[in-house]
Amino acid sequence: MLRCPACGSEYEDRWRCTCTHQLDFANPPRPAPYAPDARSGLWAFAPFLPVENRVSLGEGYTPLTDAPHWNAQFKLEYVFPSGSFKDRGATLTLSRALDVGAERVVEDSSGNAGAAIATYAARAGLDCEIYVPASVKASKLRAIERAGADVVRVEGSRQAVTDACVEAVESGAGWYASHAWNPAFFAGTATFAYELAHQRDWEVPDAVVCPVGHGTLFLGAYRGFRALREAGWTDSVPRLLGVQAAGYDPIAREFESKGRGSGDGDVASGDGTDSGESNDIADGIQILDPARGDQIRAAIEATDGDCISVDAAATERELDALHERGFYTEPTCAVAPAGLREYRERGVLDEASDVVIPLTGSGLKG
Repeated sequence: MLRCPACGSEYEDRWRCTCTHQLDFANPPRPAPYAPDARSGLWAFAPFLPVENRVSLGEGYTPLTDAPHWNAQFKLEYVFPSGSFKDRGATLTLSRALDVGAERVVEDSSGNAGAAIATYAARAGLDCEIYVPASVKASKLRAIERAGADVVRVEGSRQAVTDACVEAVESGAGWYASHAWNPAFFAGTATFAYELAHQRDWEVPDAVVCPVGHGTLFLGAYRGFRALREAGWTDSVPRLLGVQAAGYDPIAREFESKGRGSGDGDVASGDGTDSGESNDIADGIQILDPARGDQIRAAIEATDGDCISVDAAATERELDALHERGFYTEPTCAVAPAGLREYRERGVLDEASDVVIPLTGSGLKG
């Protein structure tokens, strides 16, 4: 059962409430502590997952490794079957699609989510249509097409892609497997927190620094850590520190206007200055109006978190540093370690803080 947190309406299946608010699972499971078996991958946490079917490619339990150059730990989310963390959400979303009897799924994406949904739709045996920006990277387009999905390229902004997709869904094109709206996707990304806590012997870090576009991993991490604490598996929730791309940073600007972030309303460049430019390198998080922006803000407030933005120069420098040290990620990944540097420079975190950063997408897709 799905419930609208704004008006309380409940539905068996719908992509958003009639009041236009996002929907969430009404009673997400909170199992008592047990011993997860990492050999089951992400599905080691099946008791937390509100689906009956299981559309899987063996995903999950991505490596957690020390990153001495950053004095942090990296969780290597780019080793998933389709090359990004979006597989966490896709495996649950396609499982949910089978639960409700969907025959065709539709999604809009700048690339990674589209590749993940197309990949898992192929695994589920469902037809799939992905709406993408006309400027989508060729590597991501190939991943979508090779999985057998139909591709619709849309000119204009990222929002124009979503608008075209929603219009198609409302016209009956298929079941909306949206990474920004579908609650099953967030049930999937919550497994990031479950795995991380298990890998650390149920000791959560002081902070998680995470890229934010639509906030799918950011919100998933919050929900996962909160679920663990509520069920008695852990005793705390880490601070959640978001990083957006300059020029595509509505959440960061809002927190700056409140006297947080850079404190002066400027776009952070990664070195404390105002670049005045848009970060077009981080193409995976170029979102001007996150679908669940209210929930992102609430998660930041609830964890004493924050959100800042970094510019293209800072992103490029960090991407070079990642590649030079063996972390072959796509450019969007670099905003999080760049943000970590900025958070430390601003005194939000100190060198002794226990920090984890997800590296979210493979360099093979960059």
